[in-house]
Amino acid sequence: MCIEYTNYMIKAQNYKKYKHAVIAVDPVIFALINNQLNVLLIKMKKAPYANAWAAPGGLVKPDESLENAVRRLVSAKTGITHEAHFEQLYTFGRVNRDPFGRVVSVAYLALIRPDSVQLKTTGEYQDIKWFPISHLPRLAYDHGEIIDVAIDRLQKRLGYTNIVRSLLPEKFSLTELQSAYESILNKKLDKRNFRKKILALKLVKETGVKEENKAYRPAALYEFSQDKLIIKTILS
Repeated sequence: MCIEYTNYMIKAQNYKKYKHAVIAVDPVIFALINNQLNVLLIKMKKAPYANAWAAPGGLVKPDESLENAVRRLVSAKTGITHEAHFEQLYTFGRVNRDPFGRVVSVAYLALIRPDSVQLKTTGEYQDIKWFPISHLPRLAYDHGEIIDVAIDRLQKRLGYTNIVRSLLPEKFSLTELQSAYESILNKKLDKRNFRKKILALKLVKETGVKEENKAYRPAALYEFSQDKLIIKTILS
C-alpha cells in the first residue's frame, strides 16, 4: 500500500482533501525458505514509517479488479505472474489506519515458490527482503495485524486442503512435506502418523524418482496427486 499509495496521492494534488476513501490491496506473500515460513516485506522510505517494513501493496487503479491489482503488485515486486496461489483474506478499514488519508485495504494471501522469484527494488522503497515469520521487524500501518490474519488463514487451510502444494517444488520427499507442515503450524508432528495419514488420503503419489547427490540413502520423491486446490480433511 504505502509507496505507490504516496505517489498516487501526490498525483491527486491534495489527497487529504479527497472526500472519499480509496481502495488498496495488501498481499501477504509467503514462501518456504530453508524449511522456514517467510514473508516478503519492503522497507519504507518516508515518514512516519521511515525504515519500517510493510507488505508490498498499492492502490487499486480505477479500471482494474482487486485480483488484477494484487497480481500486478506481486509481479512488480517478485517477477511472478501466474505461478502463485492467491486468495482474498479480509478487509481492513479502521478510520485512522493510515496517516496519509482514508484508505480501505483488502488483504490477500499469496503463496509462491522462492526459486521462481526475482526480487525487484525501485527508488520507491529502500529494500525488499524475506523475513522468517518468527523474526519480523518493526512493521508499518496495521500490517502486523494483517500478517497475523494471513498466518491464521494458512494454518487453518492446511488442515482441510492441499494448499501446501503452492509452497513446495514439483517433486519433494515426505520429510520435506512434513517440514513444511511443521513450519507453518509451528509444532512438531509425529512422523509415522503423518506419513500414514498423507498416504492413506492419496494426497501425494510416488514419482519413481529418488533424491540425488545425497550422502545418505536417497529418499523417494513424491508429487501432489492433483495440481489444483482440493478440499479434504488432512489434519484433525
